[in-house]
Amino acid sequence: MTDTVQITIDGRTIKARRGQSVLQAADASGVYIPRLCWMKTISPVGACRVCTCKINGRLAAACAEPVREGLEIENDTPELLEMRQSIVEMLFVEGNHYCMFCEASGNCELQATAYRLKITAPRHTYQFPERGTDATHPDIFVDRNRCILCGRCVRAAREMDGKPIFQFLGRGFDRHIGVNSGEGLVGTSIRVTDATISSCPTCP
Repeated sequence: MTDTVQITIDGRTIKARRGQSVLQAADASGVYIPRLCWMKTISPVGACRVCTCKINGRLAAACAEPVREGLEIENDTPELLEMRQSIVEMLFVEGNHYCMFCEASGNCELQATAYRLKITAPRHTYQFPERGTDATHPDIFVDRNRCILCGRCVRAAREMDGKPIFQFLGRGFDRHIGVNSGEGLVGTSIRVTDATISSCPTCP
Protein backbone atom coordinates (compact mmCIF):
# COMPACT_ATOMS: atom_id res chain seq x y z
CA MET A 1 0.00 0.00 0.00
CA THR A 2 1.41 3.40 -0.97
CA ASP A 3 1.48 6.39 1.33
CA THR A 4 -0.40 8.53 -1.18
CA VAL A 5 -3.91 8.54 -2.61
CA GLN A 6 -5.51 10.49 -5.44
CA ILE A 7 -8.52 12.66 -4.73
CA THR A 8 -10.42 15.18 -6.83
CA ILE A 9 -11.36 18.67 -5.63
CA ASP A 10 -13.65 20.66 -7.93
CA GLY A 11 -12.51 18.58 -10.88
CA ARG A 12 -8.80 18.91 -10.11
CA THR A 13 -6.94 15.70 -9.27
CA ILE A 14 -4.41 16.00 -6.48
CA LYS A 15 -2.24 13.64 -4.45
CA ALA A 16 -2.75 13.41 -0.71
CA ARG A 17 -0.99 11.57 2.08
CA ARG A 18 -2.82 8.86 3.97
CA GLY A 19 -3.72 10.18 7.42
CA GLN A 20 -4.44 13.68 6.16
CA SER A 21 -7.87 15.18 6.37
CA VAL A 22 -9.52 16.58 3.26
CA LEU A 23 -8.82 20.08 4.58
CA GLN A 24 -5.12 19.34 5.14
CA ALA A 25 -4.79 17.82 1.68
CA ALA A 26 -6.50 20.83 0.14
CA ASP A 27 -4.20 23.24 2.00
CA ALA A 28 -1.13 21.31 0.84
CA SER A 29 -2.32 21.65 -2.76
CA GLY A 30 -3.14 25.33 -2.55
CA VAL A 31 -6.92 24.89 -2.39
CA TYR A 32 -8.57 27.02 0.29
CA ILE A 33 -11.48 25.63 2.30
CA PRO A 34 -12.95 28.11 4.84
CA ARG A 35 -12.66 27.10 8.50
CA LEU A 36 -13.09 28.56 12.00
CA CYS A 37 -12.92 25.80 14.61
CA TRP A 38 -9.96 24.04 12.94
CA MET A 39 -6.40 24.80 14.02
CA LYS A 40 -3.29 23.02 12.78
CA THR A 41 -1.88 22.15 16.21
CA ILE A 42 -5.00 20.74 17.90
CA SER A 43 -7.42 17.90 17.21
CA PRO A 44 -10.26 18.51 14.74
CA VAL A 45 -13.87 18.35 15.91
CA GLY A 46 -15.93 19.65 12.97
CA ALA A 47 -17.87 21.97 15.26
CA CYS A 48 -18.35 25.12 13.21
CA ARG A 49 -19.25 23.35 9.91
CA VAL A 50 -17.82 26.25 7.89
CA CYS A 51 -15.49 23.78 6.14
CA THR A 52 -18.41 21.61 5.00
CA CYS A 53 -17.86 20.19 1.51
CA LYS A 54 -19.78 17.71 -0.59
CA ILE A 55 -17.68 14.55 -0.45
CA ASN A 56 -18.76 11.66 -2.67
CA GLY A 57 -22.19 13.23 -2.83
CA ARG A 58 -22.74 13.82 0.89
CA LEU A 59 -22.07 16.83 3.09
CA ALA A 60 -19.18 16.41 5.54
CA ALA A 61 -16.75 18.56 7.53
CA ALA A 62 -13.50 18.62 5.57
CA CYS A 63 -11.42 19.07 8.74
CA ALA A 64 -12.55 15.74 10.16
CA GLU A 65 -12.93 13.69 6.97
CA PRO A 66 -9.86 11.49 6.23
CA VAL A 67 -8.67 11.22 2.65
CA ARG A 68 -9.00 7.92 0.82
CA GLU A 69 -8.48 6.83 -2.73
CA GLY A 70 -10.90 8.23 -5.26
CA LEU A 71 -12.69 10.81 -3.12
CA GLU A 72 -14.59 13.35 -5.21
CA ILE A 73 -14.94 16.64 -3.38
CA GLU A 74 -16.98 19.71 -4.22
CA ASN A 75 -15.73 22.82 -2.42
CA ASP A 76 -16.45 25.85 -4.58
CA THR A 77 -20.13 25.75 -5.53
CA PRO A 78 -23.02 28.22 -5.14
CA GLU A 79 -24.77 25.74 -2.82
CA LEU A 80 -21.80 25.53 -0.46
CA LEU A 81 -21.22 29.29 -0.56
CA GLU A 82 -24.83 29.87 0.48
CA MET A 83 -24.52 27.31 3.30
CA ARG A 84 -21.28 28.82 4.61
CA GLN A 85 -22.67 32.34 4.42
CA SER A 86 -25.70 31.27 6.45
CA ILE A 87 -23.52 29.58 9.09
CA VAL A 88 -21.33 32.66 9.55
CA GLU A 89 -24.33 34.98 9.56
CA MET A 90 -25.90 32.90 12.32
CA LEU A 91 -22.69 33.26 14.34
CA PHE A 92 -23.04 37.02 13.93
CA VAL A 93 -26.64 37.30 15.10
CA GLU A 94 -26.52 34.66 17.84
CA GLY A 95 -23.64 36.58 19.42
CA ASN A 96 -22.77 40.25 19.51
CA HIS A 97 -20.65 40.51 16.37
CA TYR A 98 -20.54 43.56 14.14
CA CYS A 99 -17.78 42.32 11.89
CA MET A 100 -18.55 44.55 8.93
CA PHE A 101 -17.98 47.63 11.09
CA CYS A 102 -15.36 46.32 13.53
CA GLU A 103 -12.00 48.05 13.82
CA ALA A 104 -10.19 44.70 13.69
CA SER A 105 -9.90 45.31 9.92
CA GLY A 106 -9.20 41.70 9.01
CA ASN A 107 -7.12 40.91 12.10
CA CYS A 108 -9.83 38.45 13.16
CA GLU A 109 -10.57 35.11 11.53
CA LEU A 110 -14.33 35.52 11.79
CA GLN A 111 -14.21 38.91 10.10
CA ALA A 112 -11.75 37.70 7.45
CA THR A 113 -13.96 34.70 6.73
CA ALA A 114 -16.97 36.97 6.33
CA TYR A 115 -15.04 39.12 3.86
CA ARG A 116 -13.96 36.04 1.92
CA LEU A 117 -17.54 34.75 1.77
CA LYS A 118 -18.70 38.16 0.50
CA ILE A 119 -20.99 38.81 3.46
CA THR A 120 -21.97 42.48 3.63
CA ALA A 121 -24.72 42.22 6.26
CA PRO A 122 -26.51 39.33 8.01
CA ARG A 123 -29.91 38.43 6.63
CA HIS A 124 -31.11 37.23 10.03
CA THR A 125 -32.32 39.20 13.05
CA TYR A 126 -29.79 39.94 15.77
CA GLN A 127 -30.57 38.22 19.10
CA PHE A 128 -28.56 40.61 21.31
CA PRO A 129 -27.78 38.04 24.04
CA GLU A 130 -26.43 39.19 27.39
CA ARG A 131 -22.98 37.67 27.64
CA GLY A 132 -20.63 38.28 30.51
CA THR A 133 -16.96 39.19 30.57
CA ASP A 134 -14.16 38.09 32.87
CA ALA A 135 -11.71 40.84 33.82
CA THR A 136 -10.43 39.19 36.99
CA HIS A 137 -7.00 38.41 35.56
CA PRO A 138 -4.45 41.29 35.45
CA ASP A 139 -3.15 40.32 31.99
CA ILE A 140 -5.93 38.40 30.21
CA PHE A 141 -9.49 39.48 29.45
CA VAL A 142 -12.30 37.17 28.36
CA ASP A 143 -15.05 38.82 26.31
CA ARG A 144 -17.81 36.28 25.69
CA ASN A 145 -19.50 38.74 23.31
CA ARG A 146 -16.80 37.76 20.81
CA CYS A 147 -16.96 34.01 21.49
CA ILE A 148 -18.24 31.77 18.68
CA LEU A 149 -18.05 28.56 20.76
CA CYS A 150 -15.52 26.99 18.40
CA GLY A 151 -13.79 25.25 21.32
CA ARG A 152 -10.29 26.08 20.15
CA CYS A 153 -9.35 27.49 23.57
CA VAL A 154 -10.71 24.36 25.27
CA ARG A 155 -8.64 22.03 23.08
CA ALA A 156 -5.50 24.21 23.02
CA ALA A 157 -5.48 24.50 26.81
CA ARG A 158 -5.75 20.73 27.26
CA GLU A 159 -3.71 19.45 24.33
CA MET A 160 -0.97 22.08 24.05
CA ASP A 161 -0.71 23.64 27.51
CA GLY A 162 -1.73 20.63 29.58
CA LYS A 163 -4.17 22.78 31.55
CA PRO A 164 -7.91 21.95 31.51
CA ILE A 165 -8.78 25.58 32.16
CA PHE A 166 -11.69 26.11 29.76
CA GLN A 167 -14.84 24.07 29.23
CA PHE A 168 -18.34 24.49 27.84
CA LEU A 169 -21.12 25.21 30.32
CA GLY A 170 -24.88 25.35 29.74
CA ARG A 171 -26.93 24.17 26.81
CA GLY A 172 -28.49 25.62 23.70
CA PHE A 173 -28.72 29.40 23.68
CA ASP A 174 -27.18 29.50 27.19
CA ARG A 175 -24.04 27.60 26.22
CA HIS A 176 -20.86 29.48 27.04
CA ILE A 177 -17.18 29.08 27.86
CA GLY A 178 -16.41 28.71 31.57
CA VAL A 179 -13.20 28.30 33.54
CA ASN A 180 -12.17 25.80 36.20
CA SER A 181 -12.22 28.30 39.05
CA GLY A 182 -15.00 29.95 41.02
CA GLU A 183 -12.81 33.07 41.20
CA GLY A 184 -12.81 33.50 37.44
CA LEU A 185 -9.73 33.49 35.23
CA VAL A 186 -7.52 34.88 37.99
CA GLY A 187 -7.98 31.65 39.94
CA THR A 188 -6.63 29.48 37.11
CA SER A 189 -3.09 28.60 36.07
CA ILE A 190 -3.32 30.42 32.74
CA ARG A 191 -0.35 32.50 31.55
CA VAL A 192 -0.05 35.03 28.73
CA THR A 193 2.53 32.77 27.09
CA ASP A 194 0.13 29.80 26.88
CA ALA A 195 -0.85 28.51 23.45
CA THR A 196 -4.51 28.92 24.28
CA ILE A 197 -4.11 32.72 24.28
CA SER A 198 -3.39 32.81 20.54
CA SER A 199 -5.90 30.08 19.67
CA CYS A 200 -8.98 32.32 19.68
CA PRO A 201 -10.17 33.11 16.12
CA THR A 202 -11.97 36.32 17.17
CA CYS A 203 -9.31 37.88 19.39
CA PRO A 204 -7.26 40.50 17.48
